[in-house]
Amino acid sequence: MARKVLFIYNDPDASEALLGDVFVENGFDIDTCEAVPADRVDNPAADVEFPDPTGYDVIVPLGSRWSVYDDALRGTWVGDEMQLIRKAADAGVGVLGVCFGGQLIAQALGGTVGRSPAPELGWYHIDSDSDFVPSGPWFEWHSDRFTLPPGATEVARNAQASQAFVIGPILALQFHPELDSPLLECWLADQTNHDVSRFGVDIDELRIRTALEGDAAAARVRTLVTGFLDQVAHGSRQS
Repeated sequence: MARKVLFIYNDPDASEALLGDVFVENGFDIDTCEAVPADRVDNPAADVEFPDPTGYDVIVPLGSRWSVYDDALRGTWVGDEMQLIRKAADAGVGVLGVCFGGQLIAQALGGTVGRSPAPELGWYHIDSDSDFVPSGPWFEWHSDRFTLPPGATEVARNAQASQAFVIGPILALQFHPELDSPLLECWLADQTNHDVSRFGVDIDELRIRTALEGDAAAARVRTLVTGFLDQVAHGSRQS
């Protein structure tokens, strides 16, 4: 029987992209659920009935344009998703959190999330202590950052922020391993928060760098996912 991964869309523009390809390569069937569909972008605070996480081998909360500490969202779907993460952790289900998803994990398990004094948008070098989060350039797009929850172990960082931590069967990331050129174009086309102009990013340079990183980034994502399955989400990957 195929294993199952649930990708949670915390933003209608934040899909699994490269991550979906690698999970399929590792024998997973993909399910998705939307926390905020496209018709609710202007009014995102609403309750969401998420699937039971124990019906999956891995849960992947993806990125978002919003902040996990927004009170209106914490009172609705963000609070619901935090409960899902805690239930998954208690049941030993693997969880891989991406950017907003990583911040959601930190907040759900007792860490904190707040505004970063040094927002990141583009390709940044990350230093790692682990073989399942390769050191090197990873794509970033965030204005917030997390602190580790009690009992977590930081496994990657740079000068701007903690970039990855492990706790139980969970790996939380501050960066975007899923990013490829088509996903970047999707994000650039929907610049409702004007991050690119605010951060002074050269769009042409960003596109060129993303294209140049393509093959190497895909290889790093394969290392990350297989390492996560083997070393963190124990039992979610068949031998």
